[in-house]
Amino acid sequence: MPTYIQLINWTEQGIRGVKETPKRAENAKALARKMGGKIDIHYTMGEYDAVAIVEMPSDEAYNRFALASGAVGNIRTKTLKAWTLEEFQKIIDQL
Repeated sequence: MPTYIQLINWTEQGIRGVKETPKRAENAKALARKMGGKIDIHYTMGEYDAVAIVEMPSDEAYNRFALASGAVGNIRTKTLKAWTLEEFQKIIDQL
């Protein structure tokens, strides 16, 4: 299943409701499951407030997930698509 790295920053709305973070994380996990994927969230110090590893069945499913998550208004994200070493090996074998 494709993997995506989500770099997350809270919006002003998101930081004002920071105490709701556990509930919002559970909602994100439920949404990911509903879309056929999963999410693992890590809270961070530094440039980003959190980093998530998201697995979704397709780019389209991930895009729907990211848009639905962002539409709530608590986060802004940047996305990196990721490959395992084995997946990357298949890519470079075709060079």
